[in-house]
Amino acid sequence: MTTQYERLTDGQWEVIKEYLPVKRKRQLDLREVFNAILWITRTGAQWRNLDSSFPSWTAVYYYFYRWSRQGLLEQINRALNELERLELERQVHPSLGIVDSQSVKLAPMIYEYRGIDGHKKINGRKRQLLTDTLGRIWQASVHPANEHDSPAGVVLLDLEIEHLECLQKIVADKAYRGTFADACEELNIEFEVPHRPKGTKGFVVEAKRWVVERTIAWFNFFRRIQIDYEHTIESSVAFIYLANSSMVLPKLNRFSE
Repeated sequence: MTTQYERLTDGQWEVIKEYLPVKRKRQLDLREVFNAILWITRTGAQWRNLDSSFPSWTAVYYYFYRWSRQGLLEQINRALNELERLELERQVHPSLGIVDSQSVKLAPMIYEYRGIDGHKKINGRKRQLLTDTLGRIWQASVHPANEHDSPAGVVLLDLEIEHLECLQKIVADKAYRGTFADACEELNIEFEVPHRPKGTKGFVVEAKRWVVERTIAWFNFFRRIQIDYEHTIESSVAFIYLANSSMVLPKLNRFSE
């Protein structure tokens, strides 16, 4: 896990630019724009405090907003996940998915999509994550923290057909029984809740589920998502995909130079 911000290498940019409108002539260098967005993701700075080595914050924010709404950041995230799996000689799309949620505080003076998670005593929002066995995020969603995991998590199954055809099994905790488990059954996806060994007390590492917990722990390296600062859930989800992309990029050996 790279613990500090690093600009894109030439090889990494060659991968990312395939999904961005780089052929059109413009004054701004989109590579620097993307570097700036990754810098915001890593450091958690306010848009207006963007480092002066990057283009103006208004221009960078414009592209972030546009790319997140167009789904380009999600496309880039999935493409990087696929490249990593190919390098590791795995199937392009995972057959086993792991689902979990994370409740996070919402910044003050933001009232959209806010709720209280009574169990964890958090006033804010909840993130739903679908990862593979590498801990890479394939699908994410954000909603008020007071919504239950099972019905809110169904949106994670809104995958493209090629992903659904490969996904055979999903592992999650018991909070996803009911609506989510029924949705898995309708899609012919096996749903499993790991069981704790009898007689065990306290914290127990559950098979497979520790992977998504580790991914959530990795979020601590990205200050922009330690607390939800976004007025819209679309921006919240976009930063989750950017954090995952930042974790995958250094792992792509053939694009690291």
